[in-house]
Amino acid sequence: MKKLVAGIAASLLLWAQPAAAQSILRDAETEAMFNDMSRPMIIAAGLSPANVRVVMINDDSINAFVAGGQTVYVHSGLLQAADNANEVQGVIAHELGHIADGHVVLQDQGTRPAIGITLLSMVVGIAAAVAGAGDAGMALMGLGQSAAMGKFLAFTRVQESTADAAGAKYLNASGVSGRGMLSFFRKLQNQEYAYGLKNIDPFAQSHPLSGQRIENLKNDLMSGASWNAKPDLALEERFKRVKAKLRGYVADPKTTLNIYPEEDHSVYAHYARAYAWHKAGYPDKADAEAAALIKADPHDPYFLEIQGQILLEAGKPVDALVPLREATVRSNNSPLIATTFGHALIATEDKANYPEAVRVLRQAVNRDQENPFAWYQLGTVYERTGDEPRALLATAERASQNGDSRTAAYSARGAMAGLPPNSRDWVRAQDIAMTAQNDMDDNPKKYRKQ
Repeated sequence: MKKLVAGIAASLLLWAQPAAAQSILRDAETEAMFNDMSRPMIIAAGLSPANVRVVMINDDSINAFVAGGQTVYVHSGLLQAADNANEVQGVIAHELGHIADGHVVLQDQGTRPAIGITLLSMVVGIAAAVAGAGDAGMALMGLGQSAAMGKFLAFTRVQESTADAAGAKYLNASGVSGRGMLSFFRKLQNQEYAYGLKNIDPFAQSHPLSGQRIENLKNDLMSGASWNAKPDLALEERFKRVKAKLRGYVADPKTTLNIYPEEDHSVYAHYARAYAWHKAGYPDKADAEAAALIKADPHDPYFLEIQGQILLEAGKPVDALVPLREATVRSNNSPLIATTFGHALIATEDKANYPEAVRVLRQAVNRDQENPFAWYQLGTVYERTGDEPRALLATAERASQNGDSRTAAYSARGAMAGLPPNSRDWVRAQDIAMTAQNDMDDNPKKYRKQ
């Protein structure tokens, strides 16, 4: 078992794993970058960019996986470990291979409720990774378990090799260089050496060893039409910004300030330090970093977003409205930025701002329903304006996303009682109530009365 655990840790790119106790980090700029960098490979894989999502998990390990459906989960640690956007594209191409080849079928049942969603622009997400080792007893069953595990590992190694080959194919077909895929696998190989696993048994691993994967891929990638494709400089710039922002957000402030000292006046440094000072409780310094970003580009929606966020969380919601309103417009009404703007409108406690908050937040949830914080804010403003049925519906939506079927059913039924029958909101409340009740009926032990 120890050998298996070590082998999995070294392999690093898992195609499926339990998602419980992890948090999704949601950030408008990061998600826009993921969408743009993955789009050509998604198309090459014969998939629809409208249906495939790349999302970030708050976890400092170097990992990416798919767990059913058409969602690629990328750990924040992988983004930090990557040297450039092309390396991240290589990882995404591999994961798209799992999706396109149907390697994960119905394995995400219950995954969405198990993954907490954290808005990067709102609060600090907390992620915990819990690993356990099985009891080595029951010697009589040991041989049978070993044989079964051997078959399973052989099966997953074949799938990993297939996904590697498919990913290489998508890179070559999409005009994206495969250099990043090979260079990232070399990083994984160095990790294997660092863990002292150079001589591990290749047949006891869930993945082929990184050296073998490199050998299997390099001819196809190096001979491909995309091998010498020039790097997308605009995408590289976006990657550096996102990486700096992420560092400031998830790392300890002292670590961030060591990497981006105050004498560093680059945009990346200002970005990272803005989050670091904000987390550390130095609002004046955070304001100064945000001001430096705005000076560099006064109309950048993401710079405006962080300026508005810092003002809002410093207890200055009125001052936050101007940058957040412009950020919302200039980001083409990004649902995540609009949610922050809606929050600021409500936080002013000015009733004159509530109609705009309702409009902004309704548009946000219509474009992005998987946003519990937006539903919370929408419920708040409905309650403040006396619209109790829709406040209950917003609570039901949020509870449904969080896997709380009891609250979802109760709130949805309350919403139905006050909404016009057969209206769009009434029908939605009915759907939530029925789905939540079915979940409770199927899981009586989970929902039995305490």
